[in-house]
Amino acid sequence: MNWVLLFAAGVLGGLTGSIAGLASVATYPALLLFGLPPVTANVTNTVALVFNGVGSVLGSRPELEGQGQWIRRIVPVALLGGAAGAALLLSTPAESFENAVPILLGVASIAILLPRRASGETDSRGRYRARLLVETGAVFLICVYGGYFGAAAGVLMLALLLRTGHASLAHANAGKNVILGVANAVAAVVFTLLAPVHWWAVSVLGLGCLIGSRLGPIVVRHSPAGPLRVAIGAAGVALALKLGVDTYSG
Repeated sequence: MNWVLLFAAGVLGGLTGSIAGLASVATYPALLLFGLPPVTANVTNTVALVFNGVGSVLGSRPELEGQGQWIRRIVPVALLGGAAGAALLLSTPAESFENAVPILLGVASIAILLPRRASGETDSRGRYRARLLVETGAVFLICVYGGYFGAAAGVLMLALLLRTGHASLAHANAGKNVILGVANAVAAVVFTLLAPVHWWAVSVLGLGCLIGSRLGPIVVRHSPAGPLRVAIGAAGVALALKLGVDTYSG
């Protein structure tokens, strides 16, 4: 029964992860219930979510058309961020970083809910360069967090991409899937070499993630963007409040 629940958590995590970046909210607690200690659960979760990245990118191919130049520019940033996050996890206590998660998630969720600027507005050259610099730095920091722990990193990335000019929720979601998939993959390589990974749990959870994540972009593609954006933002705010209570009341 534990294996069945782990597989179901993988499907749910893959679906929510490829839609809203909330995969770890389902998969990480499932690994704890499965009986793994926190560090082992965290690194096992990261390795299993490689399958989430594969499925979500395959499902996002239509929306990725035309984003090749941006992706090629930002992938090296994601690689560095994921590796830095994995190194942080293996060398520092988790408490200091995790204390910031409820605040970051709450801000990102509110940013998703706020109206975007009109698409016809254009940036001056100086403003464009500043926005590019801010976007690159923010992507790096989110990928560091993704490699370190990752719960709701997708909400942070989705909020960033929606605020920095991606054409639609579906296109921003596709870009998020690629960038966090890269960051997660490089962190998984580090953990495979240096950390305790429960491979049986990876296989079951990963299979569920692959199935769920393949379906997520299809849901985004065919759902009305406004209500879906509100649902993602509201879920993020609720999760931020829950994490805030758990983190600061202890």
